[in-house]
Amino acid sequence: MEIYLVGGAVRDQLLGLPVKEKDWVVTGATSADMLKKGFRQVGKDFPVFLHPDTNEEYALARKERKTGPGYTGFDFDASAQVSLEDDLLRRDLTINAIAQSADGKKIVDPFQGQADLEKKILRHVSPAFIEDPVRILRVARFNARFAYLGFHIAPETLAFMQDMVKSGEVNALVAERVWKELERALQEKNPEQFFQVLTDCGALSVLFPELTAKHFALLAAVSKLTDDVEIRFAGLLFHLPPAQIKTLCERYRVGSAYRDYALLVSERYQDVVNAKKLSAADLLSLLQSADAFRRADRFKQWLAGSAILAQAQTQDVPSAWLIDLNNAVKKIDFSAAANPNLKGKEIGDFINQQRLEVIKKFLEY
Repeated sequence: MEIYLVGGAVRDQLLGLPVKEKDWVVTGATSADMLKKGFRQVGKDFPVFLHPDTNEEYALARKERKTGPGYTGFDFDASAQVSLEDDLLRRDLTINAIAQSADGKKIVDPFQGQADLEKKILRHVSPAFIEDPVRILRVARFNARFAYLGFHIAPETLAFMQDMVKSGEVNALVAERVWKELERALQEKNPEQFFQVLTDCGALSVLFPELTAKHFALLAAVSKLTDDVEIRFAGLLFHLPPAQIKTLCERYRVGSAYRDYALLVSERYQDVVNAKKLSAADLLSLLQSADAFRRADRFKQWLAGSAILAQAQTQDVPSAWLIDLNNAVKKIDFSAAANPNLKGKEIGDFINQQRLEVIKKFLEY
C-alpha cells in the first residue's frame, strides 16, 4: 500500500498558495484493507474513505471507462492493480494530475503538470477529457480562479471543449452540477472569467442564454467590491427581468435564499436608490418587502448588496438613513393591538397605521 497527496493540494503548494484541503490516493490496497485500518467508507460510486483521525478523504486509485453520455456514464475499476499513473491519467488538467508521496519527498508528474504551472497553462491530460462535460465547467472555474496569475487555456483544450458543445455532450449536464460549479466560480477572484470561457467554447448559449457581456461586466465590478457570493449572484442577474431570474433559478435548482435575494435586489433597487424621495406608504412597502422588521441582518445585507451595486454603477444608496428609519419603526409599542375589539385584518391595519405615523414623523426631521 502506498499513499500520495494529489490534486489541488499539490498544485497550490507548488504555486505557493495556501492549501485549503487535502485529498489522498491509495494504491495497492482494497476496500477491505482500508476498513481494517479504521477508515470509514463514504463513496457510493467508487471507494472513498475518511481517515479515522483527520477525516481527510482517501480514495483508492481508479481507472474509468466511458459507457454513456454525461458525467455519470462511466464504469470504474478500483482494484489493487490500478497504478498511480492510471489514476492521474483520468484527471482533467495536467496541473491537477500531480502527486506527492506522503512523506513529501517525491513528486510524481507523468503529464508535465509542473511545466504547465510554470507556463501558466490550463491543459487537458488526455483525449479522455472530451468524455466528461463537467470538465467544461471545471476549466471555466479554474480560469476564474487563476486568471489573475496570468493562466490561460491551451488552444487544443479549448478545441476539445468546443467539440463537446457541438456534439451535444454539454446537454447531458445535470442542473445540480451546473449550479454547484457556478456557485464555486462565484467565490473565485474573477468570477466573470467563468462566463468568458463558456462564451469562448460556445457553451454559454446552451447553459445561460439569458446572460450577456453586460451581466459579466457588472459581476466583475461587484466582485471587486465584495466576496459575498449572494451579492455577486444578485449582481450577475441584476439586469434580468424578474421572470427570467426565476426561470434561471428554477432551471438549475438554485437555493431559495439566492433566488429571493437576487429578486429583491433587482425588483426594489430603484426604490432603495430613491428612498429619500418616496412617500411614507412607499417606504413602508419597501421595508415590508425586505422583511426588515423581523430579519434585521437580512435587511442590512440587502442594503449592503444594493449599495455595492450602486457603487459599481456610480450611484448611491442611503443605507444608514434607511437603517435609522427601520430602527425607529421597530421601537413602536404594539400592545394596543391586543385590544379584544380588534380582529383579523383590523389588527394588521392598526399596526400598519402606527408604522406609517412613525415614518411620517421621521420624514419631517
